[in-house]
Amino acid sequence: MISPRENLTMALDAVWTHRFRSGLTVLGIVIGITTVVVVASLLTGLRAGVVTFFDELGPDNIFIYRTSGDPSSPQASPKERRRRPIRKEYAETIRRYAGTLEDISIELLIPPAPSGSAVTAKVRALKRTACRLSARLPTPMRLSPKTFDQGRFYTDEENSRGARVAVLGFDLAKVLYPDGNAVGRTFIVDGAEFTVVGVFSKAKGGFFGQNGADTQMDIPLKTAELRYPQVDRYMFTCKARPGMRKDAFEEVDDIMRKIRRLPKDQADDFSISTPDQIIQQFDQITGLIGLIAIAISALGLLVGGIGVMNIMLVSVTERTREIGVRKALGARRFDIIGQFLAEAMALTGVGGVLGITFAILLTMLIGALVPALPSSVPTWAVITAFTVSVAVGLFFGTWPAVKAARLDPVEALRYE
Repeated sequence: MISPRENLTMALDAVWTHRFRSGLTVLGIVIGITTVVVVASLLTGLRAGVVTFFDELGPDNIFIYRTSGDPSSPQASPKERRRRPIRKEYAETIRRYAGTLEDISIELLIPPAPSGSAVTAKVRALKRTACRLSARLPTPMRLSPKTFDQGRFYTDEENSRGARVAVLGFDLAKVLYPDGNAVGRTFIVDGAEFTVVGVFSKAKGGFFGQNGADTQMDIPLKTAELRYPQVDRYMFTCKARPGMRKDAFEEVDDIMRKIRRLPKDQADDFSISTPDQIIQQFDQITGLIGLIAIAISALGLLVGGIGVMNIMLVSVTERTREIGVRKALGARRFDIIGQFLAEAMALTGVGGVLGITFAILLTMLIGALVPALPSSVPTWAVITAFTVSVAVGLFFGTWPAVKAARLDPVEALRYE
């Protein structure tokens, strides 16, 4: 009886002896495994960035806005654009009646210029066009504390008198002030001069490696209301008490429905969400992408599996006399099946290893060429890919192995 170790050694020897033929045979498997691992790596990196992004915003926070999707984006469905605006006064009502909340912050989202271009910040000849202007109360520092690269956040006093001060995102400050000294200096945005009082540290996480906070400027809410009296794009960020986010979500939703006088059978005419819900939506999107990648890779694995079955049938024919000799010397059907299954699994296993190797190299290359696109090869993807590749060999190698085991030893010995 041949041991599993001897079977594996013989199988690897057979693969190496016909290495060119083996390489062509498992090409489909290599392509399929590479596709799955690369996509899994990119999606895993993207998800990690999104989770970090919302952790930095505050995992206990609840967001309220007029429309769904990205509040900073002017894009929304026609039905949602017809919704009533969120009034600033709602925040005080929520603060008064929501016992599950620790604090609430108000943010005024300044839309882009009518031409559709982004708000422009200028310092002499230098400018940064891709920047977002946002106005907040000083409370965000209590809702989602951030660290500062320079300076501080503006104060309640600066907000109450409508001071023209601003806190810049890390990347925006680097563009406007390449020398690294931003605090106390001025810049012009939308025709008004502002003084920098602080610069946030580099933000963590984000979508596709980008975090909008790095290219954003925050100004006091009162200042923005004086400069943009026509803007009514308010958003609330509510911080739940520790361990009470679910209760806070239901309570805030109920208060908002009462404020807006919505009947019980009518859906919300506002958007309320939590970081977990947004991450779940992201997971649904990435899950769909993953299914498409699996479907594409399945075609490669199917082609590779058929190729393995074909080459193993050829191998059985080529080694008919060898099988006859082994049976004449006492080899059992189980031994013959084990030998050919081991060879098929070794063949596809090598294909899986090659596919995983190419995937890791490709992921590293993508990370080097596109730093903004986070990627990391998850261990589960590597283990799953190798297991699937070996399973393909087991499945498609079964029929050739059984066929070899059923050969009559006398007829096999006569085979020329």
